[in-house]
Amino acid sequence: MTEDLFSSHPTLTPPETNEDRVLWLRLLRSRRVGISTFFRMMGEHGNARKALAALPEIARTAGVQDYSICPEGVAIAEIKAAQAAGARMICYNDDNYPTALADIPDPPPILWAIGDITLLSRPMVAMVGARNASSLGTRMARKLAEGLTDEGFVVVSGLARGIDTAAHLAALEGGTIAVQAGGVDIVYPKENATLTDDIGKSGLRLSEIAMGTQPQARHFPRRNRIISGLARAVIVVEAAARSGSLITAKDALDQGRDVLAVPGHPFDARAFGCNALLRDGATLVRSAADVIEAIGAELPAVVPEPTAPKPTRTLRDTANLHSEILARLSPSPVAEDQLIRDLDLPSQQVTPKLLDLELDGKITRAAGGLLSLVH
Repeated sequence: MTEDLFSSHPTLTPPETNEDRVLWLRLLRSRRVGISTFFRMMGEHGNARKALAALPEIARTAGVQDYSICPEGVAIAEIKAAQAAGARMICYNDDNYPTALADIPDPPPILWAIGDITLLSRPMVAMVGARNASSLGTRMARKLAEGLTDEGFVVVSGLARGIDTAAHLAALEGGTIAVQAGGVDIVYPKENATLTDDIGKSGLRLSEIAMGTQPQARHFPRRNRIISGLARAVIVVEAAARSGSLITAKDALDQGRDVLAVPGHPFDARAFGCNALLRDGATLVRSAADVIEAIGAELPAVVPEPTAPKPTRTLRDTANLHSEILARLSPSPVAEDQLIRDLDLPSQQVTPKLLDLELDGKITRAAGGLLSLVH
């Protein structure tokens, strides 16, 4: 028995009782049962109880010795952990399960959700990008997220540093969904603890990973397919040559979603992925209007009222301000006052550091107070 050998999934009746939910969870958490195997077993045996009973014999036939299914206590403990965290189980074909996600080749059989699940019924656009985002990149992410939510769209992202964080912060009032790479009750990265809490209160956090699980490298590609699967389109704001953002873009193409990209300066490594996507046929994005035009979407009839104030963005670590400034700059010039606003620090604290970097030959200043990296 191998994992994920089958690409189709049958029409299933979602669990209606707590006992059924435990059985679904036991089947999905059993050793060597991936998504495709889960759907195949459910299709062949009709329900999770019969599928669980058949697993040991199937394992023996496949040469797997001493196979045991997920114990009932493990599944019950996960459900109790979810209840303690305020998480809700959304199963495949539930009324609340997002239709777009159900249509991808490998939809998660079970999602854990914390927050406003009504967001799953609204039109969504995903936004991803570099963790070490530039100042221009984060500004663009905020502008796009604000524009899209103003028109009634929900912004989906991955709660990572950089572009993801900027998109979530800008979309908190209008609607944002964070798809997490670990358990939905786990804060990652740690500096996004406040944002994670805010999204749980006024937005929605989702994960298919077991409660209490710390993110691992193999979880991120799985997370990315959900980000693109939820959305009508994926916007890439900044992306290096080899990055998770490009994996998400590939997932989007495989799922039949539109891929859009923000162009960047050729000398900026963070622009390589976006420029490559544009070269290969992605739609160029300058504003939210470009996104709406590209996906041919009808605007939602009702724009929801704001539900929570935007949190103030702060720089948590000012000890390494030089590195923070360099990370936000790129070969494309940015105004000094805009950089200071993005850093959310007093100008008297930033200005001396800018002079230091100029004297070190790391940044250059053009007419009008425009700053850029030396390349």
